[in-house]
Amino acid sequence: MHTSKLYGRLSELLGISDHLVLLNFIVSKIATNLKCYTESEEVIEHTLSLFLELASGYMTGKLLLKLDTVNFIISNHTREHFPFLEEHRCSRSRTTFYYTIGWLIFMEDSHVKFKSSMEPLLKVFIALESTPDAMFRTDTVKYSLIGLMRDLRGIAKATNSRRTYGLLFDWLYPTHMPLLLRGISHWADTPEVTTPLLKFMAEFVLNKVQRLTFDSSSANGILLFREVSKLIVAYGSRILALPNPPEIYSFKYKGIWICLTILTRALGGNYVNFGVFELYGDRALADGLDMALKMTLSIPLADILAFRKLTKAYFAFLEVLFNSHISFVLNLDTSTFMRIVGSLESGLKGLDTNISAQCASAIDNLAAFYFNNITMGEAPSTPAAISLARHISECPTLFPEILKTLFEIILFEDCSNQWSLSRPMLSLILISEQIFADLKTRILASQPAEQQQRLVQCFDKLMADVSRSLDSKNRDKFTQNLTVFRVEFRVK
Repeated sequence: MHTSKLYGRLSELLGISDHLVLLNFIVSKIATNLKCYTESEEVIEHTLSLFLELASGYMTGKLLLKLDTVNFIISNHTREHFPFLEEHRCSRSRTTFYYTIGWLIFMEDSHVKFKSSMEPLLKVFIALESTPDAMFRTDTVKYSLIGLMRDLRGIAKATNSRRTYGLLFDWLYPTHMPLLLRGISHWADTPEVTTPLLKFMAEFVLNKVQRLTFDSSSANGILLFREVSKLIVAYGSRILALPNPPEIYSFKYKGIWICLTILTRALGGNYVNFGVFELYGDRALADGLDMALKMTLSIPLADILAFRKLTKAYFAFLEVLFNSHISFVLNLDTSTFMRIVGSLESGLKGLDTNISAQCASAIDNLAAFYFNNITMGEAPSTPAAISLARHISECPTLFPEILKTLFEIILFEDCSNQWSLSRPMLSLILISEQIFADLKTRILASQPAEQQQRLVQCFDKLMADVSRSLDSKNRDKFTQNLTVFRVEFRVK
């Protein structure tokens, strides 16, 4: 109804009654703006926003493909026809422009259309790939590389199916992927270049709507992760060798959090069989994790917690690491292990519920590993279990302090993610009855004497009908008990 009213009003104002003619009028204005208003960043931004909105609609998108103007844009997206692509201040808008173009290209799902539409970008690739190393640090290369990475990110964002992602993957790999590594190697000290390059890769490895689903006989997932590993190692080894400037966030931390995002998405994308790497002596996984760890350890925890995007990327990475690659963490030296787990405790105390939930998940995986392999096992047998037993023997207060923190949050703070926090609480309680008994005594001692008898009963109810098991049914029972426990404990 709103659309009918809109077209009705536009028809009155412009004297146009046909939808396609009206759409052509709007698109012609969009093309004119993109050609003529290159010095106005605001006009370009609003124009591209409208273009994307039109392309995103199913019906309007189909109608757009019938227009000569739109087909001209899809085939001729070059700076000669659209000078704003040459304006560095409009550089960020390129991603939106190519997101829209990609959306329109993939609407037809034609391999031929895709290849012909990518010709302008192919020419940029060829020009950069043929540039000798001695000339690769020029401004011409710099701005071409920045533009190309922003353009590719837009195209990658538009791939929303296995078929469309496959078109882009096959177009890029293996022919053009070396350019990304070369770009990082030559421009690691220039965030202006590395940021769009790394952001493209972060989009490219993101398995949204299950678009990264390769055939069972395909090694593409493994090959893609190898590229991820090479890129992270190339960037990390260079950025860590450079001195820290005053603008440390834009120079160093930003690139690191994007690298962590890339690795997190690749590790959690469910398109790589990581066991293959160790089985065949391939260092891609180990090298990628090692470099990610070195980069995070180069940042003080206070700084990790101070920058919002860095904080989110760091804890998302740790959640995936503890969930799927816990042996890597356990085999670290004790001081490094303690620093990482200590940071998880800091994350629990933060105000962001998503981050505290991620930290709780990581701690739960750690505590569950200890419970299953050490508490319930006859003796630690695997290298990872032996390492964890050593860490805990050297730092016996680690688990008690984390459990204390969790109880304090549940009992004395307004927490909205009680379910998430309950998971590691049960795992930690089951590790050692003595730890739980000591903590219960400390909490009761901190309360008024006249309340202590009632609170003892609250603690008894907490573990009612809870067995020494971490199966889902037992976890759910503990979570139910914890909800009642929290309410009754807080009654004055």
